[in-house]
Amino acid sequence: MWLGSCASSATAAAALHKPVAHLRPLLRVSASCSSSPASPTVAARGPSPSPRPGVAATAMPSSNSAPTTPADETTAAAAAAASGFRLTEPSFLESLMPKKETGVDRFLAAHPEYDGRGALIAIFDSGVDPAAAGLQTTSDGKPKILDVIDCTGSGDVDTSKVVKADADGAIVGASGTRLIVNSSWKNPSEEWRVGYKLVYELFTDTLISRLKKERKKKWDEENQEAISGALNQLNEFEKKHSKPDDAKLKKAKEDLQDRLDCLRKQADGYDDRGPVIDVVVWHDGDVWRVAVDTQGLEGNKDCGKLADFVPLTNYRIERKFGIFSKLDACSFVANVYDDGNLVSIVTDCSPHATHVAGIAAAFHPEHKCDLINMSYGEPTLLPDYGRFIDLVNEVVDKHRIIFISSAGNNGPALNTVGAPGGTSSSIIGVGAYVSPSMAAGAHCVVQAPSEGMEYTWSSRGPTADGDLGVSISAPGGAVAPVPTWTLQSRMLMNGTSMSSPSACGGVALLVSAMKAEAIPLSPYTVRKAIENTAASISDVPEEKLTTGHGLLQVDRAFEYARQAKKLPLVSYKISINQWTVQLNPKFHEDASNLEQLVPFEECLQLHSTDNSIVNIPEYILLTNNGRSFKLQPDITKSIVVNPDNISSGLHYYEVYGMDCRAPWRGPIFRVPITVIKPIALSGEPPVLSLSKLYFKSGHIERRFINVPIGASWVEVTMRTSALDTPRRFFLDTVQMCPLKRPIKWEAVVTFSSPSIKNFSFSVEGGLTMELSIAQFWSSGNASHEPTCVDFEIVFHGISVDQKVIALDGSESPMLIVARSLLASERLVPVANMNKIRIPYRPVESNFCPLPTSRDRLPSGKQIIALTLTYKFKLEDGAEIKPHLPLLNNRIYDNKFESQFYRISDSNKSVYSSGDVYPSYVKLPKGEYTLQLYIRHENVQFLEKLKQLVLFIERKLEKKDFIQLSFYSEPDGPIVGNATFKSSILVPGEPEAFYVGPPSTEKLPKGSPPGSVLVGSITYGIVSSFNKKEQNQHAPASYSILCVIPPSKIDDNTEKGVSVGTKKSVSERLNDEVRDTKIKFLSSLKQENEDDKSAWTELVASLKSEYPKYTPLFAKILECVLQESTADDKISHHKEVIVAADEVVDSIDKEELAKLLSLKPDPEDEESQKTKKKMEETRDQLADALYQKGLALAEIESLKPDESTEASAKDVFEENYKELIKWVDAKTTKYGTLTVLRERRCGRCGTALKVLNDMIQENSEQPKKKLYDLRIQLIEEIGWAHVSAYEKQWMHVRFPPSLPPF
Repeated sequence: MWLGSCASSATAAAALHKPVAHLRPLLRVSASCSSSPASPTVAARGPSPSPRPGVAATAMPSSNSAPTTPADETTAAAAAAASGFRLTEPSFLESLMPKKETGVDRFLAAHPEYDGRGALIAIFDSGVDPAAAGLQTTSDGKPKILDVIDCTGSGDVDTSKVVKADADGAIVGASGTRLIVNSSWKNPSEEWRVGYKLVYELFTDTLISRLKKERKKKWDEENQEAISGALNQLNEFEKKHSKPDDAKLKKAKEDLQDRLDCLRKQADGYDDRGPVIDVVVWHDGDVWRVAVDTQGLEGNKDCGKLADFVPLTNYRIERKFGIFSKLDACSFVANVYDDGNLVSIVTDCSPHATHVAGIAAAFHPEHKCDLINMSYGEPTLLPDYGRFIDLVNEVVDKHRIIFISSAGNNGPALNTVGAPGGTSSSIIGVGAYVSPSMAAGAHCVVQAPSEGMEYTWSSRGPTADGDLGVSISAPGGAVAPVPTWTLQSRMLMNGTSMSSPSACGGVALLVSAMKAEAIPLSPYTVRKAIENTAASISDVPEEKLTTGHGLLQVDRAFEYARQAKKLPLVSYKISINQWTVQLNPKFHEDASNLEQLVPFEECLQLHSTDNSIVNIPEYILLTNNGRSFKLQPDITKSIVVNPDNISSGLHYYEVYGMDCRAPWRGPIFRVPITVIKPIALSGEPPVLSLSKLYFKSGHIERRFINVPIGASWVEVTMRTSALDTPRRFFLDTVQMCPLKRPIKWEAVVTFSSPSIKNFSFSVEGGLTMELSIAQFWSSGNASHEPTCVDFEIVFHGISVDQKVIALDGSESPMLIVARSLLASERLVPVANMNKIRIPYRPVESNFCPLPTSRDRLPSGKQIIALTLTYKFKLEDGAEIKPHLPLLNNRIYDNKFESQFYRISDSNKSVYSSGDVYPSYVKLPKGEYTLQLYIRHENVQFLEKLKQLVLFIERKLEKKDFIQLSFYSEPDGPIVGNATFKSSILVPGEPEAFYVGPPSTEKLPKGSPPGSVLVGSITYGIVSSFNKKEQNQHAPASYSILCVIPPSKIDDNTEKGVSVGTKKSVSERLNDEVRDTKIKFLSSLKQENEDDKSAWTELVASLKSEYPKYTPLFAKILECVLQESTADDKISHHKEVIVAADEVVDSIDKEELAKLLSLKPDPEDEESQKTKKKMEETRDQLADALYQKGLALAEIESLKPDESTEASAKDVFEENYKELIKWVDAKTTKYGTLTVLRERRCGRCGTALKVLNDMIQENSEQPKKKLYDLRIQLIEEIGWAHVSAYEKQWMHVRFPPSLPPF
């Protein structure tokens, strides 16, 4: 979030509406200065998401902007002259940051001292760059950005680890790097807190992409140099030994070749996960200080040293920022929390917020903001509902903060305003306007439109509860500052994400003036002033749903505020029950009962914009307790509108009240009334044909259709003619559903020449559907010919008695009855199951009050976090995502303010993280932990979620998809006949058939009972077009579920001892006693000398009792390996060698080899058992030889200064040669010994090749010891660049701890 006051307005190409669970930094900013022009850019339709690595995903918006080449001045001038609109250089520069449109230029000319000073704006957005152009100081020399706060936690670094400097003034950072501390840094406690961060987690995707290219270029140069060196070594060897016959020479050549191959494969598999930065925190006696070591960023050890960093403190104290490196040019600020245990490194996650901040900026000496701008949003189930809305109401009603937000970029259809800007009554929602000068200047349109208009993509009202949706409009495009990492100072963006700060900046000027003239400041007064003085954009009443009350006019709003200086600070809340309007005045929460509420009384004259449709009383007397009145066409009826008196289509009316004593105030309340009379269709099938629709730039045609009951999909044909230039169209359909988000279909279509395009999409029968066809506002504006469009919609449908098919897991099929109510349709049912959901309960739940100031509500209440821990295991690699039915897919209409999850493995490596919109992630085989993080101030609400059920949804492999069968008889799945394929549905006649359950053999392996198979089912096919694909399935699909039944009982479970066994009862008893003793041996702990002595005595006893029983000696070896090795490692390894030798000596190797060479009779149970036993013995032998080899190698490495006797080397080699007689020593299980052997022989290239193959073949989670060994080999060879690369990856694969939420 960001705070500031405004003197300039503009807009950005922002992608407002895309879901986001966690907003980015809080920023406090101060008074703005006018901006200079920057390179213009062009934005595509609406927002595009830019998920940030390591953050809730998602879901942050990014501006959809791209550089464009300015139009040729001569051509543009000629075209402009032809249209009567001409730009000069000053007017061109002014158009880049629009001010004239909102009256800002007139206001500042009349009141230059009211330039935003004294007003403070908070920007809820994606993070503002404090180094961006124009955001350093205000017009009166004060700092513009007052504070920057990361509200997401994505930049948090755990700095709870405390270290002390050594005699040389060095400390060991959290990454393991030795860091030199600057001796001039004051640290009375001599305690340094350390943490680290993968720097790419702080960067945007765009910046990461640029850095990866630049870093890879340098890495490739180093790798190519290493490849050349390895190739030269190989060539030199071949010159000396053209035909090496000696085995050692052959292996030496093979080693050189392996080195070359490893370097080439390293280049092919290069994946830069970014360097690690070390963070150091200390208290200098006054404040907490932060320093960052960024040596890894530029690859230059002389740059980015910790000691050279200028320490930072919390931004609000000194307002200083750092830059990671010249390479990235990314600035950041630091904030310290929790007594130095947590550092928040704040960067931006897209240029969006910096651009927004550049449009609206303000100054205030204190940190109590006056305005909030928020350019985010998404569709919602319910208007004015949810935890976020509750907090907004508190901010506005109690703390008197003006909240301004974007309406959305999902137009041009109606009912497309998003939450919170368009659907929350406490927020001023802003639509996006484009003027002729903006079109000609910022957008470089060859021929500008003659009049201003709303951008085509700007969202429209009304809301689901009938409110207007859009409050006002403001310029929706601007050239404004962007972060330094973009390597430019400013760019053009457009979107309601820009119109919102444009309005916010204008309102900040109004706030500045009101404070200067001691006019009481209230969001109620300000909203009334800007709405009642807005300039009308269109005379058509229905256009209010597009533009709101009109275009913001700051100068008029100020004059209104002056006149209203002594009026009560009150808002008017409208609620409607059937056709009765309840009007209640709403005061701020701190209003005085006796001084404000009791005396309040207003005589209001009521007006209707069309008395022939809506009749109302003439006057009402309003007091603090409110008043109601009815809307009715005449005194005998209690309905609002008689549809016989209006034409089909859209109609908009208003009922409003005027103050009889002060009519200059304009409407003090409004009741918007939107009436839609849809078209009723006929025919078999029903068809809507629209012929010869003519379009010019920005023109929109709307049709409202009563979708026939029984319709489930439509087939659309669009034909264009009379084109002389390419034309771009937006096609939208919207259907409103109770307690659901609107059903929306959209397409962007470009016609480069006259042609035909076809579409099909699903619809809901029985609901009104809006069809909007819009020619893009800047498309075809240089042409004098309108676009002629013919449009046809054909409605199709197959109705079924059950929209969701739920199979209960039994063998019984489910009956489905299908009908066609509109026309004959071909019934071709197809059902596929392609996912499975497995339910889990949390294994652990923890409550924690969040300690930092950023987690405290304005009321002072501390937020409480509930962390739920789930465990799940994958037997094979799979693509999965978490699914929480209660919480997913809702942000603003959710009563829980935050939810976040992360998935990590046993190494604490985070594979995935996300929020309310989970995404799929591919995981290897292994065990995983999912932590779910939910926040609220009320612990009782969180208590109810302690056992929250979570599903892990796994995609099935394509080969494992389950296609269900259909039958015409109920016993079809059992007897295997009466298959149902297809039929022709006659209108009104039912057709019944059965869908069978999946066969037991096809169920996913290892799926626990209670899991749910998930898929989709379709019934019809597209018929009107796509002749090449005669059986293209209709777009209307429905969910089908199947519960996994209990597993079948194994027939062999209760058979007991095999009948064919030849052992007597006494022999079997002795075997059981022996096995129990061995099992008991493994359970004994050796924590002290007494325990070890007892264990040794038991071992000696068992050895004497079972002197040649190999499983006993294998168990002894296993116990020895599990002993602690901290005290005397050499002695421990010698014990391992002794135990391994005992295993080897207990085995008759000749007999074992003989038995293993025999092929047993597959029908002879005894011979099969013998074979299995021999294979177990072979594995025990191989394991003993393997462990012995590892122990021998470890003893050698622990005595580096002692010359190893030749006999000892012979022992290792003989042991290895014995191992390879029995197993392949290059496999994952035994490969480590081969690697050590090749390393001992000086063949590090071959050792590295074997190790890489082991790692590649391992389908499970990575093992740290293998990667440590790989780095050792690489460093021995001397490849510094590869070593640095692998060390960076170690922090990704094996972090010391999970990051904080």
